[in-house]
Amino acid sequence: MPVGPEPAQDERTMATLAHALSMLGFLAPLIIFLIKRQSRFVSFHALQALLWHITYLVLVMVAMVAFFMFFIFTFMAHQSAKDAAPPLGLFVFFPLWWLVIMAGSIINLVLAIVYAVKAGQGEWANYPIFGPLARKILKMPPIT
Repeated sequence: MPVGPEPAQDERTMATLAHALSMLGFLAPLIIFLIKRQSRFVSFHALQALLWHITYLVLVMVAMVAFFMFFIFTFMAHQSAKDAAPPLGLFVFFPLWWLVIMAGSIINLVLAIVYAVKAGQGEWANYPIFGPLARKILKMPPIT
């Protein structure tokens, strides 16, 4: 549902870049969001990508802290046993941690590609969860 006039080609390009460059991290969507604040279309798409990446970064940091704490406590618990086998929990937790990180990377890639294409076509496409939040932050009407 359009919130304003049909976006110009320049706006479509910048919104597409906000999504496509988000594969490299949150810096490109942040810069595009700050530079193109006057365009509601560009700021909406850039803010969605930015909100996703901030959330993804926080989740990765929490996962890393949990992994390192688990790693440290596991080895501290097995420090007293000299000839003990490596802890089984480490062999279970590390692959799970790696799978979560890889799943997040795949989700990041899929979101970037899908929404870059939609932005290039001039659609006001919402990310799940982050689209309505971006609309609220930018004081745009919700899609009905």
